[in-house]
Amino acid sequence: MIKAVLVFNNFGKPRLLKFFEHFSEELQQQAVREVFQIVSKRGDTECNFIDGVATELLGGTDYKLVYRHYATLYFVFCCDSSESELGILDLIQVLVEALDKCFENVCELDLIFHVDKVHYMVNEIVMGGMVLATNMMEIITHTQQQVKREKEDKKTAQVVVAGVAAGVASAPTRAHAAVNQVKQVVQHSLK
Repeated sequence: MIKAVLVFNNFGKPRLLKFFEHFSEELQQQAVREVFQIVSKRGDTECNFIDGVATELLGGTDYKLVYRHYATLYFVFCCDSSESELGILDLIQVLVEALDKCFENVCELDLIFHVDKVHYMVNEIVMGGMVLATNMMEIITHTQQQVKREKEDKKTAQVVVAGVAAGVASAPTRAHAAVNQVKQVVQHSLK
């Protein structure tokens, strides 16, 4: 089971944090610092699996870190011993390739400015610590559908707001007409 998905830059700044168990924000930040310290000290020629060194905050020695370093970003999955290291490395590759196709040559700024899309994508791949999908085209299609639905919802909300605004703008006129009708009725009944 996957315990956390962490993406941070070469300076340890988190760009994506997805924990599949509840941790306080303080514990999450401490875990990111510890994982960054462990991963950033390793050379490019060293293995991308770290067994038994996972921070106590993320589950202790039963957990392992599986990571890949791409340009300025570290993609780190913390998972238990039941997960295959090679399977998780492949999962990281699928995530990065899907991000690359979605953003056309993904960079750190894409993760910052399009955090919603990135979370949709991660949620398509992993939910509740379990791997859901590894088909890159399926992941991209579902992410694009979600973004499309979100845009449609925004358009619908804009139409509703415009309708409400028009209704509010015409409210004084309607209120004035209603008052005039009441006056006429009262005057007619007094005669």
